[in-house]
Amino acid sequence: MKSMRAVTAAAVAVAMLTLSIGPAFAEDAFEADANAALKKLYESTPVAKQIGDQAKAILVFPNIVKAGFIVGGQYGEGVLLINGKLVAHYNSVAASYGLQAGVQAFGYALFLMDDKAMQYLGKSDGWELGVGPSIVVVDQGKAKSLTTTTLRDDVYAFIFDQKGLMAGLGLQGSKITKLEK
Repeated sequence: MKSMRAVTAAAVAVAMLTLSIGPAFAEDAFEADANAALKKLYESTPVAKQIGDQAKAILVFPNIVKAGFIVGGQYGEGVLLINGKLVAHYNSVAASYGLQAGVQAFGYALFLMDDKAMQYLGKSDGWELGVGPSIVVVDQGKAKSLTTTTLRDDVYAFIFDQKGLMAGLGLQGSKITKLEK
């Protein structure tokens, strides 16, 4: 029981540290981190570059921290890029409950491909993933079969730079919200 409390306390500490550090970054650091993360993604997954070239906008979250033991959470901040330029700041927050334990850091990019996705992002008061435009999470196998002529969905998501260990099964809902900076 003591170890469960210690792990839960550690998860809460990581989440609170992430929350307190996030907004302290300089504005240009967000854009630089996002562009560096995209460059690394493009080098490791060339189809992501092809999709990025066709996307109307890209939401990039270069560093999401996820921690939990039974109850978990994740947080990270990112930017919306249009034509490679920072347009707005966003955060990604999720809570989960279930059989889970560990700490993990990762990044992800959402490629908004059409006006429907752009309009939903603009009009929604926080975008819950899984609600709204159709999202395809692209893994290594899916990436091999995608071509620029087979792109038919509203949003393509790439998860990258996973570090740490998070194991388990849980219910999770991520929410993306525009920040006023």
